[in-house]
Amino acid sequence: MHLFTYHNPTTIFFGKGQIIAVRRAIPEKHKVLVLYGGGSVKKNSVLDQVRAALNKHTFLEFGGIEPNPSYETLMSAVELARREGSDYLLAVGGGSVIDGAKFIAAAIPFEGKDPWDIVEKHAPITKALPLSCVLTLPAAGSESNNNAVISHKAKGIKRPFSHSLLYPVFAVLDPTTTYTLPLKQIGNGVVDAFVHVAEQYLTTPAHALVQDYYAEGLLKTLLEIGPQTLHHPLDYEARANFMWAANQALNNLIGVGVPHDWSTHAIGHELTAMYGFDHAQTLAAILPHSLRVRRQAKRAKLLQYAKRVWQITESDEEKAIDTAIDKTAAFFEAMGLKSSLAKLGAEREVIEKLPARLQEYGLTALGEHGEVTPAVVKQILTASMNG
Repeated sequence: MHLFTYHNPTTIFFGKGQIIAVRRAIPEKHKVLVLYGGGSVKKNSVLDQVRAALNKHTFLEFGGIEPNPSYETLMSAVELARREGSDYLLAVGGGSVIDGAKFIAAAIPFEGKDPWDIVEKHAPITKALPLSCVLTLPAAGSESNNNAVISHKAKGIKRPFSHSLLYPVFAVLDPTTTYTLPLKQIGNGVVDAFVHVAEQYLTTPAHALVQDYYAEGLLKTLLEIGPQTLHHPLDYEARANFMWAANQALNNLIGVGVPHDWSTHAIGHELTAMYGFDHAQTLAAILPHSLRVRRQAKRAKLLQYAKRVWQITESDEEKAIDTAIDKTAAFFEAMGLKSSLAKLGAEREVIEKLPARLQEYGLTALGEHGEVTPAVVKQILTASMNG
């Protein structure tokens, strides 16, 4: 197991009716900027509950943060907060709104010329506004980690960034807020969480028993409750387990002391930037083919995955790996996603264009050991286009 330091300062308020915790968790001295996306939080009464919880606070609102939050939209929120003197952010929504809040929190006090430098050039973050969130779409785990992914529409790129100052102070996780979500978003959320675990687990052995068993437990949980929560939207226990599993998938715990991959995410970000595909859909279309192309480097963990997660007892190791990957792709399909770029309807031009973009951005050594070069990416894309 590798050396690590683990710290997660985010307080979780979990369960039905916990939105009221916002009242006591944010000191009344703060001027709160409430951030949200489209109209769903208005239609399902979540925003009304937040407003009621803040009835003794001074607050204003900014809506319209889109999926794959854009720098352009977020800068409008930054300008509003600076103008009105907001000093606390409350994100109400899914990972996109929370990711957007993290950028806004860092951008408001940023003293450089262009806050986009925080994302693209990793400009130092020396201070950030406190932020918290009310989660309505389990998927990204952004509610209790310090990571974010932001798009720049004018430049046509999508980039991740992180900083220790960007952990939410608290997160409210009320499973009932997910009851009215479209089934597509539920499927996306389950697959997103599944791939988050896979990117930290399906790498190379590190003799990290706790991390491995924990990751496998999360994968098995998602396999079990994914279909349940998709087909029974009002099943509280299924939604509760889904929400908690998605949180644990990327709260930085299962990834300590072990190698990380994230090449599927890097490829997926480019697919979203180029073609506008849903984030989770890009992951579903890439991961199975990445595992096939890279099966030798990941052999030990793929065999472990086949045995422990899928209970595959096939003595032929190659067949066991094939079956595990096939079952993974079938699960993505069962959740309503396409398991290849061919099924997604992508153009074959992606095979040449996407690796060239990665080359341009200097992303030429991806994966747990830097072995995923643009040439390997091309192999993965070719496999997915032929899938």
